[in-house]
Amino acid sequence: MVYVRVYRTSAVTTAYQLMIVVAFVLLMPWAAPAADELPKEAVLPMTLAGQAVQASLDACKKDGYRVSVSVVDRAGVLRAMVRGDGAGPHTVDSSRKKAYTAASLRRPTTELAELMNKVPTLQALRDMNDQVLVLGGGLPIEIDGEVVGGIGVGGAPGAHLDDACAQAGLNAIGAVSKVPANK
Repeated sequence: MVYVRVYRTSAVTTAYQLMIVVAFVLLMPWAAPAADELPKEAVLPMTLAGQAVQASLDACKKDGYRVSVSVVDRAGVLRAMVRGDGAGPHTVDSSRKKAYTAASLRRPTTELAELMNKVPTLQALRDMNDQVLVLGGGLPIEIDGEVVGGIGVGGAPGAHLDDACAQAGLNAIGAVSKVPANK
């Protein structure tokens, strides 16, 4: 013998379910303002980070410089990095720290170094944390008016040459130029 149970919803259960649906629909607009307050930030895509790294490396390699190149996001987290053939081991950390410094302080590291020389009280910027490196070769990556990251080059024989290679990376992805043309 097979027993089949039939469930019937009462009018009270149906009314309760309807009240829940109506309450949910009515309360939904209250959630929207909270979502509207969340910050909207542009994110540096991995493809652009890779293009910038490769363009910078190629520019330095063309001039005979053995460098490392790093790209970080707006928070200073590494997105892409390459150590060129023959680049010294120290260039890995220097390129990453220059990129971090440029992204977090939103200024070219050469500009920061010059500013620290002019205003000695700014020397404390070097001690903000162990990731800051105030040495030319780091540029903020600015696209559509927003700093989305930083690029750092380490290993060329001069900060102005690191800057030029980093600028080649910015040019390759359509970012705002940070190095004057005559440098």
